[in-house]
Amino acid sequence: MNKPTDAIAMLTADHKEVKTMFEEYDGLGDRANASKKKLADKICTALTLHATIEEEIFYPALRAASKEAADLLDEALVEHAGAKDLIAQIQEMDPEDELYDAKVKVLGEQIDHHVGEEEGEMFPKAKKAKLDLAALGAEMAARKDELAATM
Repeated sequence: MNKPTDAIAMLTADHKEVKTMFEEYDGLGDRANASKKKLADKICTALTLHATIEEEIFYPALRAASKEAADLLDEALVEHAGAKDLIAQIQEMDPEDELYDAKVKVLGEQIDHHVGEEEGEMFPKAKKAKLDLAALGAEMAARKDELAATM
Protein backbone atom coordinates (compact mmCIF):
# COMPACT_ATOMS: atom_id res chain seq x y z
CA MET A 1 0.00 0.00 0.00
CA ASN A 2 1.27 3.49 -0.77
CA LYS A 3 1.74 6.02 2.01
CA PRO A 4 -1.41 7.06 3.85
CA THR A 5 -2.92 10.21 2.46
CA ASP A 6 -5.17 12.62 4.25
CA ALA A 7 -8.85 11.73 4.57
CA ILE A 8 -10.12 14.45 2.24
CA ALA A 9 -7.54 13.63 -0.46
CA MET A 10 -8.53 9.97 -0.20
CA LEU A 11 -12.27 10.65 -0.45
CA THR A 12 -11.73 13.08 -3.34
CA ALA A 13 -9.66 10.47 -5.19
CA ASP A 14 -12.52 7.98 -4.72
CA HIS A 15 -14.95 10.57 -6.11
CA LYS A 16 -12.82 11.05 -9.24
CA GLU A 17 -12.42 7.30 -9.74
CA VAL A 18 -16.18 6.67 -9.55
CA LYS A 19 -16.95 9.63 -11.82
CA THR A 20 -14.60 8.16 -14.41
CA MET A 21 -16.33 4.78 -14.15
CA PHE A 22 -19.76 6.38 -14.65
CA GLU A 23 -18.43 8.22 -17.72
CA GLU A 24 -17.02 4.96 -19.05
CA TYR A 25 -20.40 3.27 -18.48
CA ASP A 26 -22.16 6.05 -20.41
CA GLY A 27 -19.84 5.38 -23.34
CA LEU A 28 -20.70 1.69 -23.60
CA GLY A 29 -22.96 0.67 -26.47
CA ASP A 30 -26.43 -0.80 -26.13
CA ARG A 31 -25.13 -4.33 -26.73
CA ALA A 32 -22.19 -4.20 -24.34
CA ASN A 33 -24.10 -6.09 -21.66
CA ALA A 34 -21.19 -8.06 -20.23
CA SER A 35 -19.09 -4.90 -19.98
CA LYS A 36 -22.01 -2.97 -18.46
CA LYS A 37 -22.58 -5.61 -15.77
CA LYS A 38 -18.89 -5.79 -14.91
CA LEU A 39 -18.51 -2.02 -14.73
CA ALA A 40 -21.78 -1.46 -12.84
CA ASP A 41 -20.70 -4.07 -10.28
CA LYS A 42 -17.31 -2.33 -9.97
CA ILE A 43 -19.07 1.02 -9.42
CA CYS A 44 -21.40 -0.51 -6.81
CA THR A 45 -18.48 -2.06 -4.92
CA ALA A 46 -16.47 1.17 -4.99
CA LEU A 47 -19.44 3.19 -3.74
CA THR A 48 -20.21 0.67 -1.00
CA LEU A 49 -16.61 0.76 0.28
CA HIS A 50 -16.55 4.56 0.10
CA ALA A 51 -19.89 5.04 1.88
CA THR A 52 -18.92 2.59 4.62
CA ILE A 53 -15.66 4.35 5.53
CA GLU A 54 -17.43 7.71 5.46
CA GLU A 55 -20.22 6.47 7.73
CA GLU A 56 -17.98 4.55 10.13
CA ILE A 57 -15.04 6.95 10.39
CA PHE A 58 -15.19 10.30 8.58
CA TYR A 59 -18.74 11.43 9.37
CA PRO A 60 -18.59 10.61 13.12
CA ALA A 61 -15.23 12.42 13.42
CA LEU A 62 -16.61 15.49 11.65
CA ARG A 63 -19.84 15.41 13.68
CA ALA A 64 -17.80 15.35 16.92
CA ALA A 65 -15.57 18.23 15.77
CA SER A 66 -18.09 20.55 14.09
CA LYS A 67 -21.59 21.43 15.24
CA GLU A 68 -22.13 23.40 12.02
CA ALA A 69 -21.67 20.27 9.89
CA ALA A 70 -24.59 18.42 11.53
CA ASP A 71 -27.25 19.22 8.90
CA LEU A 72 -24.87 18.38 6.05
CA LEU A 73 -23.99 15.08 7.70
CA ASP A 74 -27.66 14.21 8.18
CA GLU A 75 -28.33 14.93 4.49
CA ALA A 76 -25.31 12.88 3.47
CA LEU A 77 -26.57 9.87 5.43
CA VAL A 78 -29.98 10.12 3.76
CA GLU A 79 -28.28 10.38 0.36
CA HIS A 80 -26.20 7.30 1.21
CA ALA A 81 -29.37 5.38 2.08
CA GLY A 82 -30.88 6.26 -1.30
CA ALA A 83 -27.70 5.26 -3.11
CA LYS A 84 -27.51 1.95 -1.22
CA ASP A 85 -31.08 1.16 -2.24
CA LEU A 86 -30.27 1.78 -5.91
CA ILE A 87 -27.01 -0.18 -5.60
CA ALA A 88 -28.91 -3.18 -4.21
CA GLN A 89 -31.39 -2.98 -7.09
CA ILE A 90 -28.64 -2.73 -9.72
CA GLN A 91 -26.74 -5.66 -8.21
CA GLU A 92 -29.87 -7.83 -8.42
CA MET A 93 -30.48 -6.96 -12.07
CA ASP A 94 -29.00 -7.77 -15.45
CA PRO A 95 -28.18 -5.18 -18.12
CA GLU A 96 -30.96 -6.64 -20.33
CA ASP A 97 -33.53 -5.81 -17.63
CA GLU A 98 -35.83 -2.87 -18.13
CA LEU A 99 -34.60 0.26 -16.32
CA TYR A 100 -31.07 -1.10 -15.68
CA ASP A 101 -29.35 1.71 -17.60
CA ALA A 102 -31.75 4.26 -16.11
CA LYS A 103 -30.92 3.11 -12.57
CA VAL A 104 -27.17 3.31 -13.22
CA LYS A 105 -27.65 6.78 -14.71
CA VAL A 106 -29.75 8.02 -11.77
CA LEU A 107 -27.22 6.57 -9.33
CA GLY A 108 -24.51 8.53 -11.16
CA GLU A 109 -26.56 11.73 -10.95
CA GLN A 110 -27.23 11.23 -7.24
CA ILE A 111 -23.56 10.56 -6.56
CA ASP A 112 -22.57 13.63 -8.59
CA HIS A 113 -24.89 15.79 -6.44
CA HIS A 114 -23.59 14.17 -3.24
CA VAL A 115 -19.96 14.70 -4.27
CA GLY A 116 -20.67 18.36 -5.02
CA GLU A 117 -22.00 18.90 -1.51
CA GLU A 118 -19.16 17.02 0.13
CA GLU A 119 -16.40 18.76 -1.79
CA GLY A 120 -18.07 22.18 -1.82
CA GLU A 121 -19.46 22.36 1.72
CA MET A 122 -18.52 19.42 3.95
CA PHE A 123 -14.78 19.17 3.25
CA PRO A 124 -14.19 22.90 3.90
CA LYS A 125 -15.99 22.48 7.25
CA ALA A 126 -13.77 19.48 8.03
CA LYS A 127 -10.64 21.54 7.30
CA LYS A 128 -11.98 24.41 9.42
CA ALA A 129 -12.71 21.98 12.27
CA LYS A 130 -9.01 21.11 12.38
CA LEU A 131 -9.57 17.36 12.16
CA ASP A 132 -6.42 15.23 12.09
CA LEU A 133 -6.92 14.37 8.44
CA ALA A 134 -3.75 12.28 8.18
CA ALA A 135 -4.76 10.03 11.09
CA LEU A 136 -8.32 9.78 9.76
CA GLY A 137 -6.97 8.94 6.30
CA ALA A 138 -4.78 6.17 7.69
CA GLU A 139 -7.69 4.72 9.67
CA MET A 140 -9.99 4.93 6.63
CA ALA A 141 -7.41 3.32 4.31
CA ALA A 142 -6.94 0.42 6.74
CA ARG A 143 -10.71 -0.08 7.06
CA LYS A 144 -11.20 0.13 3.29
CA ASP A 145 -8.56 -2.57 2.75
CA GLU A 146 -10.22 -4.75 5.40
CA LEU A 147 -13.64 -4.33 3.75
CA ALA A 148 -12.30 -4.89 0.23
CA ALA A 149 -10.82 -8.20 1.34
CA THR A 150 -14.31 -9.42 2.29
CA MET A 151 -16.09 -8.25 -0.87
